Parts: sequence; C-alpha cells; structure tokens
Amino acid sequence: MNIKQITRAGVTAALYALVTVAISPLSYGPFQIRFSEALCILPLLFPECTVGLTVGCLIANFFGNGPIDIVLGTSATLIGALGTLFAGKLIKNVPLKLIVGILCPVISNMLLIPVVLLLTTENPDSYFVYMVSIAWPEFLSIGVLGTPLYFAIKKIFKIDENNDTKGGKQADNPKYDN
Repeated sequence: MNIKQITRAGVTAALYALVTVAISPLSYGPFQIRFSEALCILPLLFPECTVGLTVGCLIANFFGNGPIDIVLGTSATLIGALGTLFAGKLIKNVPLKLIVGILCPVISNMLLIPVVLLLTTENPDSYFVYMVSIAWPEFLSIGVLGTPLYFAIKKIFKIDENNDTKGGKQADNPKYDN
C-alpha cells in the first residue's frame, strides 16, 4: 500500500470508531443501528478500506459487549468488507455490484452478531429475532446512507465503473492527487 492508501485506511478506521462510539447507545445491544456501517460500501471503490473498516470496528468493539464482540463482531465486519471488496473487483455491472456490496456486510452481520448477543446479553431471545433486529438496521445504514456516499465519492474522485478516474488516471496512482 502506498501512503495515500494507508491514509485512506486510517481515516476510515478513525471515522468508523468515532461515529460508533460517539453514538454508543445506538451502536451496541440487541437493537443497534451503526451509522458507521455506511462506510462498509467503501471497499467497492477503495480496497484498502477493508483494513480500515476492520480496524475501526475492532477499536469500537472494545466499548461493546466484551471479548466475544471484539472477536465475532470484528470478524463479521471483516467478512462483510471482503465480500464487498470482491464484489467490486468481480462484478462489472454497477447496480448489481452495489446491491451485492450492500448485502455482503448485511448478511455477515446478520449471521454473526446474533451469536454475540445470545452469549453476552441477558435476553434469551431467539437467534432469528436477533437476526431481524440486526439485519434491517444494517441494511438501512449501508443501503440508505452508504449508497449516496458511494455515488458522492465516485463523483468527488471522478471514479468511473472501472475504478479509474476520468482521463485514464488510476485512482490510487501516487503521482495523481485525488
């Protein structure tokens, strides 16, 4: 990774952790909506954001439900971010890429976070109740907030569907300023 990519990953990590912890009453527990999850769309455009999201989630989860959340919650974010990264690399159709990129973190969180909740809360709700309570806010964060973020970043950085800037300049080529 070059300096620009390392910086982008670091800023992503800091933003994720800051937003999650700043609104912690909404970010943890059986019903949670992490507005920071909107950033999970970023690996479609910048692969290094996969690392940033994972580190940011790891930091944020130190304020959550303990070691189980640190391990499983961070794993859910890593798995979702990797799915989004691969969607960005393998799918050329932009609407389909965006849909798959949104669904990857929703599905990984929907499957793993209920396990965290079952093991760390006193609520004996079923796994499936927790799945629903995690899935729809996750979808709202990534779909409703992440989609406009995706298009705004594409416009600001002039990224076309091939992850290049207009005029053939590579988005992460260090000799060009983005």
